Amino acid sequence: MARRPFRAAETAAAALLLLLSAACGSRLPESDFERTTTPAAAPIRVGIISSATSPVGGGAFTGPRDGALAYFDRLNARGGIDGRRVEVRLCDDGGSGVGDNTCVHRLLDEDKVVALVATTALDYAGAPRVSHARVPDIGGQPIGAAYDTWPHLYGIYGSLAPRDGTPGWDGQLYGGTEVYRYFKREHGARTAAVVSYNQPASAAYARLVERGLKAEGYRVVGEQLDFALPNFRAAAADLKAEGADLVFDALDTHGNAQLCRAMDEVGARVTAKVTNVQNWTSTVAEDYKDSPDCRNALWATGSSRNHQDTSDPAVREFRDATRSLKTHSQWQLEGWAAAMWFTRAARSCADRGITRACVDDRMNHGEDFDADGLLLPVRFERLAEPPRTRRTCLSVARWQDGRGWVTQGDMNTTCFDVPQLPYTP
Repeated sequence: MARRPFRAAETAAAALLLLLSAACGSRLPESDFERTTTPAAAPIRVGIISSATSPVGGGAFTGPRDGALAYFDRLNARGGIDGRRVEVRLCDDGGSGVGDNTCVHRLLDEDKVVALVATTALDYAGAPRVSHARVPDIGGQPIGAAYDTWPHLYGIYGSLAPRDGTPGWDGQLYGGTEVYRYFKREHGARTAAVVSYNQPASAAYARLVERGLKAEGYRVVGEQLDFALPNFRAAAADLKAEGADLVFDALDTHGNAQLCRAMDEVGARVTAKVTNVQNWTSTVAEDYKDSPDCRNALWATGSSRNHQDTSDPAVREFRDATRSLKTHSQWQLEGWAAAMWFTRAARSCADRGITRACVDDRMNHGEDFDADGLLLPVRFERLAEPPRTRRTCLSVARWQDGRGWVTQGDMNTTCFDVPQLPYTP
């Protein structure tokens, strides 16, 4: 069975984005969407917290929300759960801890939601309150360490940590080196550049990436830019001179675009400019309009099936339901999967009552979940000690003009036995 990686890169990169910005075959089972003639009953209320307005900018963290809403809209159109509609209550926390606590209070205490779904909060300050109230939080994005800290929280990527109120194991989280192993094995990469700002969050994330690369035997070229007056052209010229095969970065979205433009200007050609699931979107052509060579060297890695791979029936279902959206993204697909996850748990509780306790019990003792193949199997365990190595699998796609994101191999067989390296969240 395919195993998902600890998504250290996504977790750290999302936190980095916040800090930088602050500084500056068959369709989905009919059982999910079946109609029913059961008389109308009270709706099942769920909450979605997203940092829709935040220092990062509008739309940066709304993808999971939009995917979940699309799923629930389709579910309700086809009869809901046991004849009951799913009523979604939205709350924008504004990207702040105060706002997040306000959302948690409103949704849990006033709206009395059964569960939270597809949480995407820049500062999930309300997580302890959610846990203490024993409200299941299903399929949230692990932007911080909350999903590896608290019980009753079930992040979209799973967790093996004890989740006893302390992050990970004694304050340490662990991440694998599968991304670096992939490019080394599949593309013969040997030299990697890591570009960062001289800013604490950026530099810390760069050190994490460099450590993983060195563990996989890469020669690493570090490029640090002045945060106030970054010289992207000089960095691009240097990584060209060093013969970098890969480029990883600890930059914001604007910085990424500027770096790509500079790479094109100096003629720096690389095997891959590697990005993460947050940037796995349909807006690449616009975001990187000034750098066609670098744009066509963009690769994305993650733990979910390429949102553009409509050869897969589950992806086709997602794309059909979200066809009215102006853009598409991997986070939308993962939000859709989170809503599906809640639906499966709630449906199994229909006979005894769809309550917080029952849904949480189903989540806590359920089998690995893969959202009909949209996700690598998600697992929750409480290991006393962190694994030193782990077999992990990887979803990979490459951007190509005219085709968009093109899937590279089967995510269920692109797997590696890799070391798990500690880092402090």
